[in-house]
Amino acid sequence: METDLVSSTKLQGPWDPYDPNCPTRQLLGRIGDRWTVLIVGALEERERRFGQLLSLVGGISPKVLTQTLRALERDGLVKREIFPEIPPRVEYSLTELGRELVDPIATIRD
Repeated sequence: METDLVSSTKLQGPWDPYDPNCPTRQLLGRIGDRWTVLIVGALEERERRFGQLLSLVGGISPKVLTQTLRALERDGLVKREIFPEIPPRVEYSLTELGRELVDPIATIRD
């Protein structure tokens, strides 16, 4: 079973990203993924529904968007909120940890 990024970051260092078993490798893999960067950018200003994300992130398939959102949620970067409506409304937003990626991504984008 994979450990999530939040619990991985609570381990004690020293960190060595060149070691394939180091938790920083998992972090670099997550934030280095192109879909992660685009999804974080799309959620930067406000929460979004799945269809909105699918429209904003050009070129991503529904399957890959679902997989990436699940991974981001598991890693503590994205929050998925289900509203008790008919049909159910689901919105995605950045967590506090996810918001920490906004500035570095903006710097790269600029």
